[in-house]
Amino acid sequence: MSVVSDVAIAREPGAFVTSIRLLWHDKFAFTAAVFLLLVVLAAIFGPYVVGGDATAMNLRMRNVPPGVTHGWLYVLGGDTLGRSLLARVIVGARTTMLISASTVVCSMLIGGFLGLIAGYRGGWFALVVMRVADIIMSFPSLLMALIVLYVLGTSVANVVLVLAITRIPLYLRTSRAEVLEIRERMFVTAARVLGARPRRLVWRHIAPLVAPTMITLATLDFSFVMLAESSLSFLGLGIQPPDISWGLMVSDGRGYLATAWWLSFWPGVAITLTTMSLNLLSNWVRVATDPVQRWRLEVARKNG
Repeated sequence: MSVVSDVAIAREPGAFVTSIRLLWHDKFAFTAAVFLLLVVLAAIFGPYVVGGDATAMNLRMRNVPPGVTHGWLYVLGGDTLGRSLLARVIVGARTTMLISASTVVCSMLIGGFLGLIAGYRGGWFALVVMRVADIIMSFPSLLMALIVLYVLGTSVANVVLVLAITRIPLYLRTSRAEVLEIRERMFVTAARVLGARPRRLVWRHIAPLVAPTMITLATLDFSFVMLAESSLSFLGLGIQPPDISWGLMVSDGRGYLATAWWLSFWPGVAITLTTMSLNLLSNWVRVATDPVQRWRLEVARKNG
């Protein structure tokens, strides 16, 4: 009987395969995941393939409209200096995704770590951390970013630094609230009674339960950070030429909306589709990582 059960367990698919199957049966989430994968691949390999075309000027192609008559590089049209918009959108994906990913990872790690300690330890440390978070949140994040970037100067590192600081309180407050609830559960009390040290309780028992919430929040926050970076670039305090980002491309084309709408339209479409895909995928991740709601995906997969 044990041999049969062992064979049955061995034939069960792994967690990764199960997640792919669940994702496949949610067509909106699957389409969003495929689109985001294409964006990531374009950000990684695009500059090596069309990097030269993104900066090469060709005044004969100045403001050429979208079409296939001038070759596949100009299928989305040309900009004011005759550069391929398709190539610039592909290359701009690297800068936009790099800034967004760096900001989200830094703010999630710092805010999550401080929230774990503040939620479990409490006392004066939690009081100080929460008051600092309240001070940061009392200022509009975009206004704070504008002031700091005006003082420090515009660069990729400064944009990441400013945006990460403004997003840390979000992760800090969320992780602290999760820890305050989890630390009162029976299994944490039992581990404490058995002699588990506070460090082991936090990292081995509490942190794994907080991680799914942090990942879901990071997926949602990724789209917000990307829009914030685009807004800063649009206002002229974000990415500066010769670097390329989607927000900067929208800003460069705003003076030609009446005569060359495609200059701002295509990078705007890229921003919109990426943020929409992130929201759809984050909703799927939230359901897939929640044991209470995961059954909905399981039922949809079996019925499909």
